Amino acid sequence: MIFIGSSGYDDHRPQAKVRPRRPPETPALPSQDLPDTLCPIARSTSRVGDKWSLLIIRELFMGVSRFQDLLAQTGATPQLLTARLKQLQADGLIERRAYSERPLRFEYRLTAMGLDLMPIILAFRAWGETWCKTPEEGVAVRMFHNSCRTELELDGRCPTCGVTVPWTETHGLPNPAYLEERMQRAAAAARSVSEP
Repeated sequence: MIFIGSSGYDDHRPQAKVRPRRPPETPALPSQDLPDTLCPIARSTSRVGDKWSLLIIRELFMGVSRFQDLLAQTGATPQLLTARLKQLQADGLIERRAYSERPLRFEYRLTAMGLDLMPIILAFRAWGETWCKTPEEGVAVRMFHNSCRTELELDGRCPTCGVTVPWTETHGLPNPAYLEERMQRAAAAARSVSEP
């Protein structure tokens, strides 16, 4: 994004397609709770810009929806996880549903607003795989194009079809080391609950 130029930044601005607007029945986040700026990045990061919120959202995209499992996979404390879940729910990014009545237990699901965060999660994934890991560690989750079964590049491009594939037309496969890491975290969390 370039803001400097002899005739203004509009001359340097990439031409973008008109973005879809949020559905009219979905209210915008209350402005009194947002930073005093029109910057959409500042406003967005005030909602989901901390590590814990992003990790919760990552787990919800991976199908983890129950408190104990979210606790194990994010590494958050129970108090921190509770606070973030309540805030994400209040902001309209997730919803809480009862899955058991005796005892009363809840699971968490992404709303339409929360689902719209997937491109951001994928961008963090691509950036992290490129800049925060060694090649020897391998890609944590390999992404595949559903229609042709080809592994996607980190930017979501299908080398076989030559197109960038929407995330709704993909599926992921964790590498064995990452799967083992997740299973160990789950096992450690289960042990800590059963120990006095």
